[in-house]
Amino acid sequence: MQILTAAVLAAFVGYIGAWYLDLLEGNFALLLFLASVVTGLYWLAERFYFLPQRQQAAARLEAEAQQRRADNERLGVRSDEGAELVQARERLLAQPWWLDWTAGLFPVIVVVFLLRSFLFEPFRIPSASMVPTLLVGDLILVNKYHYGVRLPVINFKITEGNKPQRGDVMVFRYPPRPSQDYIKRVIGVPGDEVAYLNKRLTVNGQPVPTSEQPEFFDEDAMRYFKQYAENLGATPHRMILDNDRRGGFSEHEIPAFPYRDNCRYSVQGVVCKVPEGHYFMMGDNRDNSLDSRYWGFVPDQNIVGKAFFVWMNFGDLKRIGFFN
Repeated sequence: MQILTAAVLAAFVGYIGAWYLDLLEGNFALLLFLASVVTGLYWLAERFYFLPQRQQAAARLEAEAQQRRADNERLGVRSDEGAELVQARERLLAQPWWLDWTAGLFPVIVVVFLLRSFLFEPFRIPSASMVPTLLVGDLILVNKYHYGVRLPVINFKITEGNKPQRGDVMVFRYPPRPSQDYIKRVIGVPGDEVAYLNKRLTVNGQPVPTSEQPEFFDEDAMRYFKQYAENLGATPHRMILDNDRRGGFSEHEIPAFPYRDNCRYSVQGVVCKVPEGHYFMMGDNRDNSLDSRYWGFVPDQNIVGKAFFVWMNFGDLKRIGFFN
């Protein structure tokens, strides 16, 4: 078992190492699921086989020691092996290393797996696409059941939950590369016509109300940006524009994607009709966001959850709290 366990642990370490070195596309949900299954099997084996065997060996040791004491007393010999007996018993009952690193970790791994799969999942914001709402380095929580409970790994929905609403900040599997998670804001829901022309957002022919705010200073870019409050959903949110960047497109800039014919591109911007079961997503940093304008719509099966809380930013503790 020691050799088998060492091979299993080496396989996990090898997978994580290859993922870290970008030699393969990792899947953390799959990794946690496999770790839960493997450590669960070891936990069952420990509970119903290995531990009873060690307990039987300890019981035999005590019985033999008791028999020796009885024999010595009949011969009039006094013996004291209490300390040695206790140490020998503890050695017999102790878990070997290969059970410590498998069965011993099972409760922790399975709790993390269940919490992450069905309740809340932590994410780290890696880019500036959601500035000023979310900054690079923000550690956020994502509600995994708000849009319906989904089975881990395969992402199959088993309960309906709430429908995504315009203005929601949503984490989803990036359509061109589903192993990668993205975070953007829901701009258009199924049936909407979304237009982003000359850096003005319109939904179903109605301009989205905006009001100018004090300029936003981006410490990473070391410059100021135009900042606006945008009333897209029930609660206003902030967004920024970079006037030095153009807002239009050339047809050859945009690759093919599902329902590509639903979009029209021009030097003014883009107009898209959101197909059924899909969503149009954009970042709040409108001129620095790779979003639905470039790679298309997010299908319902790619939804991960609703982002709602910054639980830590090591560079700025004032960032902790809820956001819109």
